[in-house]
Amino acid sequence: MSYLVSNPGIVWNLVLQHLQMTLITLVLAVGLALPLALLVYRYRWLSVPVLGGLGILYTVPSLALIILLVPLFGLNANSVIAAMVVYTQVILVRNLVVGLQAISPAVMEAARGMGMSVWQRWWQVQVPLILPIFLAGLRLSAIVAIAIATIGAKFGAGGLGTLLFDGIAQAGRYDKIWAGAIAVAVLAFVMNAILLSLEWAVNPARRLGRPLANLRLRLRQTV
Repeated sequence: MSYLVSNPGIVWNLVLQHLQMTLITLVLAVGLALPLALLVYRYRWLSVPVLGGLGILYTVPSLALIILLVPLFGLNANSVIAAMVVYTQVILVRNLVVGLQAISPAVMEAARGMGMSVWQRWWQVQVPLILPIFLAGLRLSAIVAIAIATIGAKFGAGGLGTLLFDGIAQAGRYDKIWAGAIAVAVLAFVMNAILLSLEWAVNPARRLGRPLANLRLRLRQTV
């Protein structure tokens, strides 16, 4: 804690670097996972090769994957971000596919019967229904990205992992090690809390629960 208190400027800059890598990763990961999930949902036979392949990539140790990507992206944050995008794909694609498959065909048929276009069915029906499941996957992906970004400091990516590796290299500077560990944990906790709140806010059951509760209250008052 002493290092956090005495060097707030340094720690804050590292937090911003860590957060920047995480947010870039999530944006790229969602942009890649969404079309993959739609393909798997549209062509069910792709489920095994796509999800199986992503599952295999997920089992590769993060350090080894970053090393494999260094010749392609260089010894910098790009390799770390690319590795984080790969790692989060299996989580996001699986959650999106599960969410899409959970939508009742009757709901989609009713939307077609109302004359909705493909875009309207997607934006007004499918997106609201899969949003809680998607946010649950995004929340887990954010935690995974924060953890891997910590290792990325070894490859010149910056971030809070810098404190950990500097503390180890500088003859056991435990104040830096503890500062880095605490800062990473707090960042992960805050990110988890924000996304969990969004997940709760968009849950259809919660939105429906309030009108139903009001209806029950009115029925009791009339009785």
